[in-house]
Amino acid sequence: MDIHIKNMVSNRCIMVVSDIFKDAGIVDARVELGKVSLPETPEQETRNKIEKELQKAGFEIIEDTKSRMIEDIKKEVIDIVYYHTDPMKVNFSAYLADKLNKDYNYLSSLFSSVVGTTIEKYLINLRIERVKELLVYDDKTLSEIAYEMGYSSVAHLSGQFKRITGFTPSWFKKLADKKRVSIDKI
Repeated sequence: MDIHIKNMVSNRCIMVVSDIFKDAGIVDARVELGKVSLPETPEQETRNKIEKELQKAGFEIIEDTKSRMIEDIKKEVIDIVYYHTDPMKVNFSAYLADKLNKDYNYLSSLFSSVVGTTIEKYLINLRIERVKELLVYDDKTLSEIAYEMGYSSVAHLSGQFKRITGFTPSWFKKLADKKRVSIDKI
């Protein structure tokens, strides 16, 4: 049985959700971003306890298929931005359509209608947040960051960064108050 969970966006989320299931007595749950796989369906009392603890931690169980698809899209975008270190060989829309076995126009339309922004804007915002993180916490050059994040050039990264944040990457790095947004808020 698979349980789909909304707002899982990082490895920390996986740890929190794993702990919730262990505390409920389910030790053989396989947890990944957005989904928990169980060998059998838990009893209703256990499921209620899990759902309550998930809500306390800022998560919720997704019941309908459209919401699941939205979370799957977000999971794939997060995976690309945070965990892929090599540039993509195909364009993003083809990758996403292939990964989710759906037509990209359908995915894009669904995402826009539910989330209120396009997948592309969501991807750009997530990439900019990742760039902020790399600027603040890593010793990478802007060229290395641009390459890692899949930008065609430093100029492209800098232009997009300035459009979104209002700052150049080098100015942002100098700011004392680093204004970052957690990825579950994007």
